[in-house]
Amino acid sequence: MKPSYILLVTALAALSLPFLTAQQQGRIEDKIVGYGTTRIALPDFRAKGAAQPLMATFNETVWNDLADSGILEILPKTSYPLEVPQSPADFRPPVNGQKSGMWLTDWSNAPVNTNYLGIGYIDVNGTDMVLRGSLLNVGLADVKTASMFANNPYFGPVTEDGARKIAHEYAADILKNLNATSLAGTKIYFVSNRTGQTEIWSMDFDGQNQQQMTRHGSITKMPTISPDGRLAAYATMQNSRWEIRVIDTETRRQQAFVTPATSTITTPEFSPDGKKLWFSMVINDSPLQIVRTNVNGGGLERVSQARAIELSARVNPKTGTEVVFISDRNRHQQLYKMNLDGTGIEMLTAGDGDVSNPAWSPDGRQVTFAWNRGFDPGNFNIFVMNVAKRELVQLTHGNGTNENPYWAPDGVHIVYSNRHGNSTQIYSMLANGQRVKQLTSTGNNVQPVWAAKIN
Repeated sequence: MKPSYILLVTALAALSLPFLTAQQQGRIEDKIVGYGTTRIALPDFRAKGAAQPLMATFNETVWNDLADSGILEILPKTSYPLEVPQSPADFRPPVNGQKSGMWLTDWSNAPVNTNYLGIGYIDVNGTDMVLRGSLLNVGLADVKTASMFANNPYFGPVTEDGARKIAHEYAADILKNLNATSLAGTKIYFVSNRTGQTEIWSMDFDGQNQQQMTRHGSITKMPTISPDGRLAAYATMQNSRWEIRVIDTETRRQQAFVTPATSTITTPEFSPDGKKLWFSMVINDSPLQIVRTNVNGGGLERVSQARAIELSARVNPKTGTEVVFISDRNRHQQLYKMNLDGTGIEMLTAGDGDVSNPAWSPDGRQVTFAWNRGFDPGNFNIFVMNVAKRELVQLTHGNGTNENPYWAPDGVHIVYSNRHGNSTQIYSMLANGQRVKQLTSTGNNVQPVWAAKIN
């Protein structure tokens, strides 16, 4: 087994700080993210009573959720009028062509020149904060038609978590009305050694609410999450034997799974319908080979038949008929594509360097992966490929080793791990390499996967 595979399969790579720029090979926005030029003004919300100290958390959370969406330009607050409405009722239409108070044109004209305006206010009712939030299209003629929603109520406890809750919900409604998808409610699962052992952890999409999921006290790694977000599968070393465990993500109760007898097992992944689990294992004296089973471990089927290491099988979530995987049949580990039965094998990458960690975008058109070619030979960076066109975009450029990319459910964000020096942390970014955010800081953290919101 090559050293790069030993690193990939059996070790927790200590991975760190990415970079914020992306190589402009054509228009990245056109190829991946699909940016618009939608502009929004978002004045700070005010509050009464016990909610006042929580406004910094609320305002920052709303701002970040919208700024990170990839579709909005939030205009600087220095351009806003001195008088800021809190409700559509605060606007006063012109009388005989003369302004009689705050009006929509204060925001649609210079210096603001915005398309949309988000406003609201927060009060306290007993033990709850109550947000009344509105969104206006300020380019329309009057307040009634401009109000995309007006004074929608949002409720949360008078705590930091409560402030974040109502902020996420308000931002989600803005994005929904602008035909975008909020990540609120989605989870990122990852491997951390912060307790002294490598265990599976979870966190919210923005890095908040980090919680330990497993407590095996051994090497536990490579989580995968079912399409509905309800099950997690992972590899763990138990009694000197590698096993696959499946747990409920909410109750953390172990589900039935019979691990095949093998010396090595790695890279589990749920099928798009959630009925199969794909992974790689040593079969007799063969190198790691790709297999699939039912979600209880039954019905084992061998898929690959090569005298090569083959792993990280990922089924296209849209077609359900094509699989990308990693193989070293070319002497270098490269990205390949095949049919569900292992036929029709094609090499997708150029044959140089080593490739690892493939993941499909939700629309089944793009694959992101790590590749140690490009501007920093020897270090892995994150790439995206349009599989049909074989178009490549490099998203990270040095500042350490960037690996383990995984798409968010919105198809606009990617989470990944990065090693810089002795520190390995998890970051998210837009799928054009912009808006990089560090999500973890304690211990070393790797192998993130982004799970859908449980409905």
